[in-house]
Amino acid sequence: MFSIFKPYIFSLDPEVAHDLAIKSLKFNVLPKSIFYVDQEEMLETTLFNEKLPNPIGLAAGFDKSAEVYNSLFKLGYGFVEVGTVTPKRQLGNPKPRVFRLEKDQALINRLGFNNHGSDVVFKRISNNLPDGFLGINIGPNKDTINKEEDFYKCLKKISHYGAYITINISSPNTEGLRDFHDQKELEKLLAGINKIKKESNLSKPIAVKLSPDLKDKEISKIIEVIIKHEISGIILSNTTEIREDNLNDNKKNEIGGLSGQPLRDRSTKLIKKFYKEIKGKIQIIGVGGVDSGQAAFEKITSGASAVQLYTGMVYKGPGVVKNIKKELISILKKENLKNIGDAVGINA
Repeated sequence: MFSIFKPYIFSLDPEVAHDLAIKSLKFNVLPKSIFYVDQEEMLETTLFNEKLPNPIGLAAGFDKSAEVYNSLFKLGYGFVEVGTVTPKRQLGNPKPRVFRLEKDQALINRLGFNNHGSDVVFKRISNNLPDGFLGINIGPNKDTINKEEDFYKCLKKISHYGAYITINISSPNTEGLRDFHDQKELEKLLAGINKIKKESNLSKPIAVKLSPDLKDKEISKIIEVIIKHEISGIILSNTTEIREDNLNDNKKNEIGGLSGQPLRDRSTKLIKKFYKEIKGKIQIIGVGGVDSGQAAFEKITSGASAVQLYTGMVYKGPGVVKNIKKELISILKKENLKNIGDAVGINA
């Protein structure tokens, strides 16, 4: 059905199309069985010590304000991440701020953490408990002077209802956010996060979402801090500000973060670099250009314990997860692997 409606959907402004998708998912009418595939038990895996039906997650950015996560679980996702959630409601940057690069199977966005705020999200999730493994991605408001405090506020407010919490320091659309990649700034932030966890008696796993635009020399320093503070996961990666020469769409020079197919190789290479240094101490979630079983398998064999997608669903529709699962099972059989967990890091 998506292929029939796609020309109409793509004739709409990307944000209008997104809002339409959210409204449609609120009806929550599709049975989960539609998106199940045979021998799906081959894809069962463990993330942050929890068993998941498969390693395919929906990245933060789609369900920004936690409105439709239970409908998304029905589409076959092994886990869903909502957000980015900020302490206060935020409208984001001026429109237009999302652009389809159809020739490149990509998006550019400069949304700016538009969301309903932590109070609303807290009430939503507490009134509609998750049917699956739910991550909550948190970040600071644009006008906040002390961004660390915003992370702490969100952690205290909504961490109870998330299976894990993602500290988003990697969006290119909030000024100064990527400064937290600096070793000293990251040290200070994570020390504060752990202090809040201890004071509030929180045992939730914490993941840190990083930029794909990191320099090689920064990787070891970041890993050192993350291991020191016993962070459970690293998400590699967010959107990129870098524009490669191979982009073909005339919207390629729009300001913002680039996602989708052009990010595929960059994020996979970054996963390999981190995996080699981490040596199994921290789990990696791979993001960037995942829209097929082969793309997911590349990231998993490079060291990712799980993957996430968003742009892939924009271009291939809600059936993309089912197709990825089918393709992954086929690849596992071809490679004589009994379970997806056996593939993690074998090509790193």
